[in-house]
Amino acid sequence: MLCAGENDYGGRNPVIDDYSERHHAFEGCFNFRDIGGYLSQDGKRIKKGLYFRAGRQDRMSDKDLLKLSDLNISTQIDLRRPDEILQQGKGPLEEMGADYVNIAVIPEGGSDQLSRLVGDTGISGKRYLGYLEFGPSSWLRLFEILASKEQLPVVLHCTAGKDRTGVSTAFLLSILNVSRDLIEADYLLTNLDTERQADFIEESVGYPDGYDRQAMIAAAGVPLTAMKDFLDGVESKWGSALGYLEDIGITQLQMESIRANFLE
Repeated sequence: MLCAGENDYGGRNPVIDDYSERHHAFEGCFNFRDIGGYLSQDGKRIKKGLYFRAGRQDRMSDKDLLKLSDLNISTQIDLRRPDEILQQGKGPLEEMGADYVNIAVIPEGGSDQLSRLVGDTGISGKRYLGYLEFGPSSWLRLFEILASKEQLPVVLHCTAGKDRTGVSTAFLLSILNVSRDLIEADYLLTNLDTERQADFIEESVGYPDGYDRQAMIAAAGVPLTAMKDFLDGVESKWGSALGYLEDIGITQLQMESIRANFLE
């Protein structure tokens, strides 16, 4: 059974044993994986090939583009800030025919505001909870898309595919009645693609000042405590992730549409 990250970022978590099947090892895109196949707590299964979570896609090779086209992505949901998109580029999906939607979880200039708000610039549940302070519009738009069968399959991504993408995916998995253990295990799968990412950065642009390979691997990873503390914080204030989503205006009809779209 595959253990999601036996390292400094969360220890062993044997919940998921099919990482090699859900992970798409593109040459120039990392943390690209399918949530299909996970079981809900009421015995249903998430359909494969409908929701991919990923990092930035602007560095893909020609070989990657051929593989990407086979996924038949209908909608690219980009969670990055406008300044990140300007610096990094959108990636190839829009030119390949996918609809492109920018949903900036953190608005432009929001990173500094977020750091002032939570007093923590590292990866933490407190920082993830800070995302919610920017208002509900991002989440309302996201789940409006996921409730629309015509806009599937989707790829949802930020820059690294771990923080904003991780929180968004945790909300979706909550709607799909996936257990908290499995939500946390999916989050930890990020740690299984960090070595490839570190090597790519070294070969393409070199490590940033002050970083070696191990520091780069650590920076690309996630700590289990961040997702645990985020979910604890949501449950403390709203009772559950669904309680938060209902509070901001996501309807039962939308949630049922999402379940109908993604579960079998």
